[in-house]
Amino acid sequence: MAESNFKVEWAPRVHRLPPYLFGRINALLYQKRRAGQDVIDMGMGNPSDPPDPAVISKLSEAASDLTNHGYSKANGILNLRREHTSKYLRKYGVRLDPETESIVCLGSKEGFSHMCLALMGAGDTAIIPAPYFPAHMFAVVLASGNVVALDVSNTEKYLSNIAYTCEHFYPRPKLLIINYPHNPSSMTVEPEFFVDVVRLAKKYGLMVISDFAYADVAYDGYVPPSFLSAPGAKDVGVEFTTMSKGYNMAGWRVGFCSGNADMVKGLATIKGYYDYGMFQAIQVAAIVALRDTEATVEKQSLIYQGRRDVLIDGLRRLGWTASVPKAGMFVWAKIPEPWASRMTSIDFAMHLLEHGNVAVSPGAGFGPVGEGYLRMSLVENEARLRQAIRQIGACLDRKVSSESAAIDSKGQVAKQLT
Repeated sequence: MAESNFKVEWAPRVHRLPPYLFGRINALLYQKRRAGQDVIDMGMGNPSDPPDPAVISKLSEAASDLTNHGYSKANGILNLRREHTSKYLRKYGVRLDPETESIVCLGSKEGFSHMCLALMGAGDTAIIPAPYFPAHMFAVVLASGNVVALDVSNTEKYLSNIAYTCEHFYPRPKLLIINYPHNPSSMTVEPEFFVDVVRLAKKYGLMVISDFAYADVAYDGYVPPSFLSAPGAKDVGVEFTTMSKGYNMAGWRVGFCSGNADMVKGLATIKGYYDYGMFQAIQVAAIVALRDTEATVEKQSLIYQGRRDVLIDGLRRLGWTASVPKAGMFVWAKIPEPWASRMTSIDFAMHLLEHGNVAVSPGAGFGPVGEGYLRMSLVENEARLRQAIRQIGACLDRKVSSESAAIDSKGQVAKQLT
């Protein structure tokens, strides 16, 4: 038999991707569930509540219409874009042309990734928030770009660091990615922040992408502002939104990109080569969701607010430190001592899963700035969250007791680890 010279060779862009940091956790979670164990999953922001019944009903009706089963348009049907731009005018006072300044995406993550392909190339640099949602980093990497990640924990310092980076990098960064309400930390900003972003973008020639995925999930009267509401924002950038969160339509994959017409056109050009748009029946049902279910979206925020309060109260009773988020679907909790100094966030998350049957996202999965923290989602109901707190407390108490006993058995001074 002749010797084969065949060899699969991945492209260099694939080799730039690091090992998947959530792999160990996902593998153990899968094993436990295969074994019939009840794991409380607070790791992923995957809504567990259903969409409004009217939306499901419309999907069924539209799916029965045989004219909806052909190829759709890559940029989405016009009536869906009109409904989306109507929401921007109604909620944020932003006027958008549905023909040129709005496009439908297969979820905001797909749109964001393809936008990076439209804007970035070898040698180009993007500034992203840190800690970062992985897609913000790796969509740029897959587009052959470079990344500078800047800590967002102090807003004024963050803005000054953007300016410093633009002043000292050559060539200057091409793209600024912002994300508020922030994932994973749930940090929020006021409208004045975006005025400063527009000023910096115009001064340094930055294109801006605003990831506004958690626009519809907010608490205590806070209304997350839109980047596009800042004067001049459409001159420099676009904003991505999604129906995954507030509308409980994550699996439907309905997202939007709106704003600068040239950037939207670039995304449309890329999408024209990649897809034929989403199933048209889904788009028809999404119109109903945008037009008729705002009350359901507001009610969903109240449900998440109740879960937030339960989780924050429980963590604080355990002695943990966690700020109260004003928006988003997560609590960003600092790992308490002595665990923070003894374990990485990945090891700590693995410990909670292995011994407490509670799955969380380790902060290191969102970059080095996230080390020492956990992201805990609010997708489980209040009773399940209370149970999670009990299981976390019992899990850590057992670990404390075993370590203290081991120290005593060696004749050393016992340490109180609570």
